[in-house]
Amino acid sequence: MLNEDKPADDFSVVLQRLRKIYHSSIKPLEQSYKYNELRQHEITDGEITSKPMVLFLGPWSVGKSTMINYLLGLENTRYQLYTGAEPTTSEFTVLMHGPKLKTIEGIVMAADSARSFSPLEKFGQNFLEKLIGIEVPHKLLERVTFVDTPGIIENRKQQERGYPFNDVCQWFIDRADLIFVVFDPTKLDVGLELEMLFRQLKGRESQIRIILNKADNLATQMLMRVYGALFWSLAPLINVTEPPRVYVSSFWPYDYKPDTHRDLFLREEISLLEDLNQVIENRLENKIAFIRQHAIRVRIHALLVDRYLQTYKEKMTFFSDGELVFKDIVEDPDKFYIFKTILAKTNVSKFDLPHREAYKDFFGINPISSFKLLSQQCSYMGGCFLDKIERAITQELPSLLGSLGLGKNPGALNCDKTGCGETPKNRYKKP
Repeated sequence: MLNEDKPADDFSVVLQRLRKIYHSSIKPLEQSYKYNELRQHEITDGEITSKPMVLFLGPWSVGKSTMINYLLGLENTRYQLYTGAEPTTSEFTVLMHGPKLKTIEGIVMAADSARSFSPLEKFGQNFLEKLIGIEVPHKLLERVTFVDTPGIIENRKQQERGYPFNDVCQWFIDRADLIFVVFDPTKLDVGLELEMLFRQLKGRESQIRIILNKADNLATQMLMRVYGALFWSLAPLINVTEPPRVYVSSFWPYDYKPDTHRDLFLREEISLLEDLNQVIENRLENKIAFIRQHAIRVRIHALLVDRYLQTYKEKMTFFSDGELVFKDIVEDPDKFYIFKTILAKTNVSKFDLPHREAYKDFFGINPISSFKLLSQQCSYMGGCFLDKIERAITQELPSLLGSLGLGKNPGALNCDKTGCGETPKNRYKKP
């Protein structure tokens, strides 16, 4: 489908409207109640407008980089990802679309707010030296971004990379639309590092696809045994009723070995490309749903902080020690019906409530006195923060999603009324 004449900026106005809704209706409440310090997930304009991200994870030398080279046709070019039998990829490599082949240093990627990678600065300069971007003039990259990661090595050196490897992986996992976890027949054992990785993937099972690569190295009977052994290893780690999709093939530019299941491998490869295309086609729907999910979490957080503050003000007297009063509330919120009150009075699912322990840490660095009640977060011109975010959740975002579902022309939406915002600037780019 890459040859279809489909303009790359067909839905730019929808994304601009989405940015406007986020900045006007969600971000004010998010900043006022310091939601980022609870979840450590700050949304940037670059993330809102970014292309779908496909993340490649797995043990070392299972064929992740070779697979990317194959999908993009980079083999035998000077920009092909280095591959080999030994652990070769030591950087997080981001493959993006560009007018010509170009390498971008990690420090430049993190400084460019037009991209979605500026939050990576928080992982330090050691990590930015291990981050690299490659721009490639490839049609597939006009619609999707690939991220290649260092292979998992099951030994203690994994913790000696000089930067928080697991935290960086979590950052990419949280933002990935599709996650390929790649194995080969020789690396089916699950050690501590891989087990930690699957713990980080919990809750993202719908995005996970398992790939059993280099399958044409095996005869039929052995392939069946390896397939069963892979499921046996992964079963305790993926705690879902329906197991993730497993692709069995050899993803590289060479022909399959003779006397192997060529038709099966080819159909599996086509299925993988169809899966990838589905993610691209659903890009806008997924983005709007992601922002709405984020808005719901921000709203719940604001309601909880407001309830903590109300309870604190009710329990305080002239002779009370404010620190002791609030410590009692934070230590045992159930005694003061903090969470039950939120469930009783608002349209909140109990499954969306944050863990009670999280607020001990949150209020440990954010004094309750630094917050205002929700009833005080209103202005004559701007309205109330809570009303605006609820309107975004119940009306604006579903309406934007509905305009896509009904097949309306997104380009017909008017920016004059909504104010679509300015284009982010790259502070490293010379004028």
